[in-house]
Amino acid sequence: MSEPRKILVTSALPYANGSIHLGHMLEYIQTDMWVRFQKQRGNQCIYVCADDAHGSAIMLRAEKEGITPEQLIANVQAEHSGDFADFLVDFDNFHSTHAEENRELSSQIYLKLRDAGHIATRSITQYFDPEKKMFLADRFIKGTCPKCGTEDQYGDNCEKCGATYAPTDLKDPKSAISGATPVLRDSQHFFFKLPDFQDMLQAWTRSGTLQEAVANKLAEWLDAGLQQWDISRDAPYFGFEIPDEPGKYFYVWLDAPIGYMASFKNLCARRPELEFDAFWGKDSTAELYHFIGKDIVNFHALFWPAMLEGAGYRKPTAINVHGYLTVNGQKMSKSRGTFIKARTYLDHLAPEYLRYYYASKLGRGVDDLDLNLEDFVQKVNSDLVGKVVNIASRCAGFIHKGNAGVLVAGNAAPELTEAFLSAAPSIAEAYEARDFARAMRETMALADRANAWIADKAPWSLNKQEGKQDEVQAICALGINLFRQLVIFLKPVLPLLAADAEAFLNVPPLTWDDHTTLLSNHQLNEFKPLMTRIDPVKVQAMTDASKEDLVASQTDTGAAPQGNGELAKDPLSAEIDFDAFAAVDLRVALILKAEAVEGADKLLRLTLDIGDEQRNVFSGIKSAYPDPAKLEGRLTMMIANLKPRKMRFGVSEGMVMAAGPGGEEIYLLSPDSGAKPGQRIK
Repeated sequence: MSEPRKILVTSALPYANGSIHLGHMLEYIQTDMWVRFQKQRGNQCIYVCADDAHGSAIMLRAEKEGITPEQLIANVQAEHSGDFADFLVDFDNFHSTHAEENRELSSQIYLKLRDAGHIATRSITQYFDPEKKMFLADRFIKGTCPKCGTEDQYGDNCEKCGATYAPTDLKDPKSAISGATPVLRDSQHFFFKLPDFQDMLQAWTRSGTLQEAVANKLAEWLDAGLQQWDISRDAPYFGFEIPDEPGKYFYVWLDAPIGYMASFKNLCARRPELEFDAFWGKDSTAELYHFIGKDIVNFHALFWPAMLEGAGYRKPTAINVHGYLTVNGQKMSKSRGTFIKARTYLDHLAPEYLRYYYASKLGRGVDDLDLNLEDFVQKVNSDLVGKVVNIASRCAGFIHKGNAGVLVAGNAAPELTEAFLSAAPSIAEAYEARDFARAMRETMALADRANAWIADKAPWSLNKQEGKQDEVQAICALGINLFRQLVIFLKPVLPLLAADAEAFLNVPPLTWDDHTTLLSNHQLNEFKPLMTRIDPVKVQAMTDASKEDLVASQTDTGAAPQGNGELAKDPLSAEIDFDAFAAVDLRVALILKAEAVEGADKLLRLTLDIGDEQRNVFSGIKSAYPDPAKLEGRLTMMIANLKPRKMRFGVSEGMVMAAGPGGEEIYLLSPDSGAKPGQRIK
C-alpha cells in the first residue's frame, strides 16, 4: 500500500465586509468535498482558510456602524464561521488575515523581496479627499463621464456607455465618501517588480498547474508583458504597516494570499505533528492546492507564485479554478429573490440538498454553474430520496421484522456486487480530478441498478409466500449492503446522510476501502428516515425571503430588446440618436466554442471570450456556417451590454455582429488583425 499523501488545501478568503451567499458557497462546498474524499482515502489532507479582513471598505463600514474595524471583522467572522459550519464545510482552521502570524509573514516576505531587489518606489498622483484626509481608490470617486456626459459614474468606467478612463478624466469629480471635491496629490508608492518573474511564470503557467483555459487566459497578459504591481496604500488604511515605512500600508491583495500561510502556521501551533516548512518550504514534497473563482486568477496565478518564488517558498502544486453561479439561467438578482444568502437558504432547506446539486453539476473546468430551482427540487428528490435512501427504506423493515435486524450471510447477486466493486476506481478517479458530476452520474447509475434488481426480486411479494422467507432475507441483506456501498461513494458530498447511515448500519465511520467488503451476520440498528423530499413551497419561501424592494428599478419588467443573440430582422427600420449609439458596448470577442443547438433550425451556440469573462450567445447564423467548429479560434465583434435574453435553449448574453442578405450569405464581422479579446471598439 502506498504512503498517505500530505496535502494542504485552501479556498479563496471571503471578504469580511458582507454575508456569504450561494455563489460563494459553490467554492467552499467544492473544496470541502474534495478534502473529505482525500481524508476518506486515508490521506493527510489539511484544509485552511481565513477571512480577508483588510482594506478601505472595511475601515469605512466600521466607521459608519460606529464600531472599530476589529469589532466589525470579529462580528463578520462569527457569521461566516456559522454559515460554513452549517453547510458542513469542515475547515481544519478558519483564521483571519488580521492576525499576528500574517503580520509577521507579510513583513518577512516583503523584506525578502525588497532585499533581493524586487521592490521599486516611485511617486504617483492620486485624488485626495480633503475632508476625510485620505487618498481615494477609483471606486470611491464619482463624477460625470468624460465620454457621454452621464453623471454619477465611478472613477474607472461608465456604466452607461462602457467607456474606461482614469479618475482624473472625470468631470466634476466628487468623493463618494464625503461628497467633497477631491484634489490631486503626489505620494510615494511601493511596487512589486513582477516583470522580474516573467520567464518563470511563462514556464510555470504551462507546467500543468492550471486548467488549459486558465493558462491560455494568462498567456494574454504574459505575451503583452507584465507590469509592476502597486502593493502600497497610504494612511488611513486598515491593514499592516510596511516595515520601515511609517504611514504606508500593504495593499490588501499583498497580505491576503499570505493569509493561507498564516492560517496554516496558526494551526501548526495547535497541532505539533504539523511542520510549517514541510508544507511551505522550498524543498517541500507535500501537495498544495488552491481553489478559487475565475475572477481572481491574476492574483493567484501571477502575483502569488512570483511572490513565493522571490521570497524563497514553494509554489502551488495546482490552482483549481471554477466559474460563476447563475440561478435559473441568469445572474443572481435581489429583485427576483435569487440573490440568496447562505443563512437564508439554511433557514428553509437542508444543506445537503445544495451540496448534492452542486456536485451533480460541477465538472473540472471553469464553466459557470446554473442553479435551476425546479431542476434542483426534481434532482434531489429523484436521486437522493427516490433512489439512494429508497433502497434502505425498502429493505430495513423486512430485516427487522423477519430476522430481528440481523443481516444474513451470503451474496444474492454476485454479478451486481462485482459491478459496484468495479465502478469504485472510476468514481475515485472522478473525485480526484474534481469531476464531481461524473462521480455522481456513475454512483446514481449504480443506484438505478440496485433498485431495478430489488424491484425485479420484489421481496414484498415473496414475503407473502410460504417458504420464501430465507430468500427475502438474502435479497434485503444484499440491498442494505448495496446501500452501504452507495453511502461510501457519496460520503464526501453528504456527510450528514453518511453519519446517519453509519448509525443505522451500526458501523464505525466508513472509509473508502470499506467498499471492498460486505456486512455479514451483522446487527443493524433501528431504521429512521434518512432524508425527506424537498417541498417546492420551501423553495418559494426562500426566494420570497431573498427579495428586496428596488424602488427605482424597472429592469425586471422591461422586455428584452429584439434580436438579442440573433440577427436583427430589419436593422434600418428606425433611427436612433447618437446617445443611444454611444451607449452600445461593442467588444472584440474570441470564439472559444461554436456548436449547433439541438432542436433549433437557425441557431448556433457561441462561447465567447471578451477579456474579463466568458459569454454564452445564441446567433441565427447556422445557415451560413454549417460546420460551426470552423469558427472556433476566430475573432468577431459583439454587443456586450445587451440585456440577457432567456430563450428555450438557455440564456443569450449578448449579440454578435454580422451582415448579409441571409441564408448562406451571412458574414460575421471581424476586427483588424492585432485586436485582442475584450478590447472595446470605439
